[in-house]
Amino acid sequence: MDDDLADLFLRAAKRMRHQQSERLAPFGLTPSQARALRVIVGADGPLRMVELADRLGVVPRSVTTLVDALEASGLVTRTPDPANRRSLLVQPTGEGRAVRERLHGIRREAAREVLAPLSAEQRETLRELLAVIDGREHSSPR
Repeated sequence: MDDDLADLFLRAAKRMRHQQSERLAPFGLTPSQARALRVIVGADGPLRMVELADRLGVVPRSVTTLVDALEASGLVTRTPDPANRRSLLVQPTGEGRAVRERLHGIRREAAREVLAPLSAEQRETLRELLAVIDGREHSSPR
């Protein structure tokens, strides 16, 4: 039974990611790049690369690859950190902010499509169960 549950969970997550990837393709972004851009734009100011890695829950080397792609697309810039010249700060460009605004609903659209067969009550139950798995007692709707 648990194997079946794990398979169903993974297939649903994979389907959601696939839906998101299809919607991001016209922007030339992967889901990981879109997530990094969302975090960078949502920060209160420039982020150190290590802070970005921490917020994304990935190793710093992975962030370098993500930021390289975002920078090549003109969506972010990197500058030396004046407080620590060995660190780099990453911040969005005007174009990065504009793209992030256009991407705002893409993740929700993908989730909405995958979760469409569920009733509102079932979606709320799923939200509560996933919040327990995630370590939170209750997750408010986003």
